[in-house]
Formats: sequence, structure tokens, C-alpha cells
Amino acid sequence: MCATCGCGDDDAAVITLPHEHEHEHEHEPHGHGHGHGGDHVHLPVTETITLEQKVLAKNDLLAQRNREWLAARDILALNMTSSPGAGKTTLLERTIREFTEVPIAVIEGDQATLLDAERIEATGCRVVQINTGAGCHLDAEMTYRALETLDPAPGTLLFVENVGNLVCPALFDLGERGKVVVISVTEGTDKPLKYPHMFAAASLVLVNKIDLLPYVDFDLDKCREYVARINPHAQILPLSVTSGSGMAQWYDWLRRQGSATIEDHSPAT
Repeated sequence: MCATCGCGDDDAAVITLPHEHEHEHEHEPHGHGHGHGGDHVHLPVTETITLEQKVLAKNDLLAQRNREWLAARDILALNMTSSPGAGKTTLLERTIREFTEVPIAVIEGDQATLLDAERIEATGCRVVQINTGAGCHLDAEMTYRALETLDPAPGTLLFVENVGNLVCPALFDLGERGKVVVISVTEGTDKPLKYPHMFAAASLVLVNKIDLLPYVDFDLDKCREYVARINPHAQILPLSVTSGSGMAQWYDWLRRQGSATIEDHSPAT
């Protein structure tokens, strides 16, 4: 159970798509709750804070294990977060097809279904699905189990598409290099003010669907101001996955994050 919002993650499962057979072993899903039952008990505030600290401290230890695992394999991992419908999966589909300088793999996080994993697999990319059940975020333990199943090659660019939610994923380190927050112009200018923890944790903010700017009430300059107010170190990149505007700048950003990886593992010409 998440001490922050009260959601449960006991039903989380790492799933490979049915026709993937390249792995010699299966990883059985298992419950790994945060040490208490599923009944909702109204705890005193002090106990709730203590529980949350314990949950996050345990997660941070597991995230460090993931970070070391990824570093040993020279894998650049990015935690992709957004609210539902901002365009994360469409962004990844186009990125996989166009950014061919390194191998790409994806961990998909959703409460249910294989729909997004199937979309990613259709691009030819290796992918595993994590279904979180009632959970509203991925955590470091789920990510480790997915990494074991996916077993990405050294030098891979790994995208972790988190559950669509701008609240709890901000608190849970997965061992990634950085968080990329995707918002869209259809969601409103004030998203950074409404969800400050997520934007404070972001390395990059992608403002998607800018092709719709003439038709919606969205102030790009004001949005930049709000992001800078919360996190002056976050980069902001407007783009449209549909039209392709800004995608070259997104790929340049990826190159800067993983320049050593790309140089060492690019295909021979």
C-alpha cells in the first residue's frame, strides 16, 4: 500500500507478451506490499508519516540497487511520467522508429491491460508490462523485477513509462537517470502549480501537442514561468509528436544524456 495516497500495489505483476520466448526463465509475480494489510485504517498523523518514511526509505535502497545494476551495463534509464492522455506512448512509438542510434527497450506501467505494451511491441521494440492493479505508480521493486525479465543489452536506452499520474510517481525513485514529465497543451497552463512535486523532480518537461495551440487556451510562456518557479533547473521543450515539431530537439537531448552510451554502442557502419 502506498502510504501517501492509500492505494494498494499487492496485485502488481510483471508480464511479458505471449509470443516473446527469448528468456530462459520466468519470474513469478508475487505480492510485495509495504508491510501491512489491505484494510484502510485511519492512523494518527504521526504514524502515517512514520510509515511513509519507512516505505520511501526502503524504496530508495532498492532504487540504488537498480541504479548500480543499470550503471554496470551502461544503460540510460528515463522515467517517463504524465497524466493520462498527454501522449507518452505516442512519443515513445515515434522515438523508437526514428532514434535508431542505440538499442531501445521499454518497461510499460499501467493499472491494467497490455494495450500500450502491444503498441510498443508493434514498433519492433522489446517491452515488458507491469500491471499495478490498484497501484497508482511504479516502485523500485517492480522495476527491478521488470529489468530481470527484460534483461536489456548493455548500452540500451531504457524508457520506463510510468502509470498515468502526476502525484505518486514523483515520490518514488526507480533508479533512473532522470524523470521526463510530459504534459499537453490541452491540459491547461497551470499543471506545474497544481502538481509541484512532479515538476520539482523533473529533469525535462516536454510540452506536447503544440500543433493545437491555435485552438486551446494555453499560454506557453506562462507555463515556462511556472516550471521555472518550481524547478529552475528543469529544461522545457515544446513539441508535437503528431507533426514532428520539436522532435529533433528531443533527440538532441537524449544524445546529451547518453553521449557515452551512444558513442560506445552505436551500430557499426
